[in-house]
Amino acid sequence: MAWEWRFEKADGSATEPPRDPGDFGTQGDAESWIGEIWPELLDGGIDQVTLMEDGSKVYGPMSLHSAVED
Repeated sequence: MAWEWRFEKADGSATEPPRDPGDFGTQGDAESWIGEIWPELLDGGIDQVTLMEDGSKVYGPMSLHSAVED
């Protein structure tokens, strides 16, 4: 199984992250990575992310802005 993030603009269109994270071996690895890197993604123009497992949506989109607004 491959876990990966889809990086999106606010309108849901796909965009490229500042650096490619590749695939993750577990959901926990993917979630830990996003928890550490989200400020860099937000600064790089990413508005939201969606978690994918083998091409299927697990959850999202999840706004990166809400972490700042709280």
